[in-house]
Amino acid sequence: MSKIHAAITAVGGYVPEYILTNEELTRMMDTNDEWIQTRTGIKERRILKGLDKGSSEMAVEAVKLLLEKRGISPLDIELVICATTTPDMIFPATANIICDKVGMTNAWGFDINAACSGFIFSLTTAAQFIETGRHKKVLLVGVDKMSSIMNYEDRAVSIIFGDGAGAVLLEPDTEGYGVVDSILRTDGSGRVFLHQKAGGSARPATMETVMNKEHYVYQEGKHVFKFAVKNMADVAAEIMERNNLTADNVNWLVPHQANKRIIDATAERMNLPMEKVMINIQKFGNTTNGTLPLCLWEWENQLKKGDNVILAAFGGGFTWGSTYIRWAYDTK
Repeated sequence: MSKIHAAITAVGGYVPEYILTNEELTRMMDTNDEWIQTRTGIKERRILKGLDKGSSEMAVEAVKLLLEKRGISPLDIELVICATTTPDMIFPATANIICDKVGMTNAWGFDINAACSGFIFSLTTAAQFIETGRHKKVLLVGVDKMSSIMNYEDRAVSIIFGDGAGAVLLEPDTEGYGVVDSILRTDGSGRVFLHQKAGGSARPATMETVMNKEHYVYQEGKHVFKFAVKNMADVAAEIMERNNLTADNVNWLVPHQANKRIIDATAERMNLPMEKVMINIQKFGNTTNGTLPLCLWEWENQLKKGDNVILAAFGGGFTWGSTYIRWAYDTK
């Protein structure tokens, strides 16, 4: 019997209409367009506006697009995994809310939180259900409303993040296409450099935590940058070496869109020319779990069946990893 791989067979994406430009940020804090672009490569980012609108709002749009493109019913989906750092609520899982809103009533689901590496961690998890034969159609969503945990008085952090969602469908393949290999890593000591201090069980919300602005993202940029540059680049190079890949036969690098300098360092470590690197950080910023599927959504028309695709990410916690995929279809 041929080995079953979990192949991506459809991609969907969604970003909100509202565009938060660098110029607008200059009216909110002490910064300027040149300072932001030089340090991050970001020109603008999308922000989800509206009362009581959470991450699921964006996820639903990405999922609906995916289902329409694949020509399948919501009832065909058996499992939904949502990679998110900004769930609609502490509970229930945002995956369950997405299922309800889309009508995927035959599916069960759950969330995974691995910060910016969540989509890669979730992709590896989702693939297991296909490879074992447990399920035939598994939907993976990467989504974050990072604007909900931003302090727009903190120019070191708030300039980086935006809101967005992407989704991929995994189905069985016996011809060698799909998820081939993954390397995943964690180092919990990194939490001191990048975290949201309050809102969890260790420090529940109080008047004091709110007044102290402890429900926003906290980041020590220099430490995070140092760890991210080394580990994201190293793990991408490691998965290439483990699978006997070279810069010549890697067709695409899909890097987490955290910082243009980190992306450049990863491509350099892999000896890849920049024309093989998917980059949209300049217009979307860092959408955390949304970055990788949004890249696949935007570049879908350029992907060809059999392409060797390397995904790489680094996130708070610390978490990082890389996944090697053989692309399974030509876009019609």
